[in-house]
Amino acid sequence: MRLTEEHDQLRDNLVKFIEREINPHADEWEEREIFPAHELFKKLGDLGFLGVCKPEDYGGMGLDYSFSVVMAETLGRVHTGGVAMAIGVQTDMCTPALAKFGSDELKREYLAPSIAGDLVGCIGVSEPGAGSDVAQIKTFARRDGDDWVINGGKMWITNGMQADWMCCLANTSEGAPHRNKSLIVVPLDAKGVERARKLKKMGMMSSDTAQIFFDDVRVPVRNTIGQEGFGFTLQMLQFQEERLWGAANVLGGLDQALATTIEYTRDRQIFGKSVLDHQWVHFKLAEVATEIELLRALTYRATDLYVSGKDVTKLASMAKLKAGRLAREVADTCLQFWGGMGYMSESKISRFFRDGRLVSIGGGADEVMMSIICKLMGTLPGKKKKDGGGR
Repeated sequence: MRLTEEHDQLRDNLVKFIEREINPHADEWEEREIFPAHELFKKLGDLGFLGVCKPEDYGGMGLDYSFSVVMAETLGRVHTGGVAMAIGVQTDMCTPALAKFGSDELKREYLAPSIAGDLVGCIGVSEPGAGSDVAQIKTFARRDGDDWVINGGKMWITNGMQADWMCCLANTSEGAPHRNKSLIVVPLDAKGVERARKLKKMGMMSSDTAQIFFDDVRVPVRNTIGQEGFGFTLQMLQFQEERLWGAANVLGGLDQALATTIEYTRDRQIFGKSVLDHQWVHFKLAEVATEIELLRALTYRATDLYVSGKDVTKLASMAKLKAGRLAREVADTCLQFWGGMGYMSESKISRFFRDGRLVSIGGGADEVMMSIICKLMGTLPGKKKKDGGGR
């Protein structure tokens, strides 16, 4: 992925925004376990950051996906992972299918104001009994005239306490689990929607995460994204962008974890010299830097192929898998070199340690990524390789 002056300009402008509008408030939002999403998203929308790759007809910039990857990587500079994740949900998780397959009416009603920052969105896939196993969701939308009547519930919904609408995956027939689902835009002020509780987490503290129930919620059938029954397929396509975004965002966080650890260990003294001067420490950090660059190369290559129109399910899954593993390994390594300060909740490396643990779970657990990769390699029992190995 070649970075142009346009990429650099986007990064520079976003860095300025982060340092001005987000990082000064990071500690406060962590303590409150919520941030003012409507206020922050409106500021982001006014500067065009919420529609970098969205169609110009709906207020977006119309740029290719490499710009979303640069934005995700830059958001790794945010001092609280929950805010970065919440922005990513708005830009690359709840809106891609709407932007590509939604009707013009639906895009003008929900996509355009989401790009402008006037509406906050969320993605509703996971349920208490169906997280990574998307096919097993139980939420059901029954057709009644021109409406869907939705019953069920969603779990671990990022932005859920503040969101205005949800891109909801629901069963719309009794057919095969991969062909009976639809993506439906659900306004969260509709009668029968209950935001049951804000969930308390071990990390990503600044992000409001909700459990939401649907009790005979009526939504117009015209709120269906794309063709009825194709929801599973559309969600799998949407996952490509979500997983590339996640890998890129981890890259930015890893860069910051490494930089702050080098700075801290250079200043920290032990046995008469700085911690960084001990060979084990600077050798280990050299290994960390190498692993980060390997992940960057994989993520950028997958992005290049995706921009050119290729299916990158395998590479995106590999990048997501490696990002989750590396977030855990690097956070643990760096925290160790911080010593007692690393164990303090207020330290940057401690927060990265807690926030980064989600990467191996959210958006498809490591084990699901490995299953997808094996399936596409043809190494699962009874499966043949589906591509030439490059993607």
